[in-house]
Amino acid sequence: MKYLYRLYQLIVALPIFLVASIVTSLTTMIGCRLGNGHFWGYYPGKWWSRLTTFILLLPVKVEGREHLRKDESYVFVSNHQGAFDIFLIYGFLNRNFKWMMKRSLRNVPLVGAACHYAHHIFVDKRGPSKIRETYDHARDTLREGMSLVVFPEGARSFTGHMGVFRRGAFMLADELQLPVVPLTINGSFDVLPRMRDGHFVDWHPLKLTIHAPIYPQGKGLEYERKTMDEAYQTIMADLDKKYQGYVENPDQ
Repeated sequence: MKYLYRLYQLIVALPIFLVASIVTSLTTMIGCRLGNGHFWGYYPGKWWSRLTTFILLLPVKVEGREHLRKDESYVFVSNHQGAFDIFLIYGFLNRNFKWMMKRSLRNVPLVGAACHYAHHIFVDKRGPSKIRETYDHARDTLREGMSLVVFPEGARSFTGHMGVFRRGAFMLADELQLPVVPLTINGSFDVLPRMRDGHFVDWHPLKLTIHAPIYPQGKGLEYERKTMDEAYQTIMADLDKKYQGYVENPDQ
């Protein structure tokens, strides 16, 4: 069955994925240039993500959507198990948002350009002024009423376990007094671990858990750290047991 699944990926899923990626990127770029970037920057990517999980026959389970209010802006923070985190969140969170992503992703053919036109936020760490520009962009996005999705670990896991969280997302949430929503991803590491980029995927169920928002209880470094700790523990507690517990990520 394993080899039949790989043959299916090669003959059926991969060609569909490549064509869909090109169409999605071009649709996003053209749509954003014509207007309504919030629409075109989100919905093509959402359906591309759903199509990807569908053609790979990966079952997806989502829990906790009832925690979100329709017209509220959130800072979503998630563990980062693997590449399929993107498809799971983009396709199934059901919330229009902007990503905070590595600057290196800007260089991915078509996809990087589409993310640029969609006004997703590239994290630039090439100096204090660039870092400040990144956070100014994120701050403006949140003030427009848009939500933000951040991987506070800053890099995918090598083991499926969580590393440490960086402050950035929590600092923004504290400054603007916005609720932080922890997201737990399970299954992504089992589908395609980081060490096997560019290889066949393994069949495994995917699960996205949307936890209750952590609303501001005050403002300042003490409250920021408290929110970060609560979000970390909430995500950790919902991980599959084999991935619970901190493991240092040398890429952080």
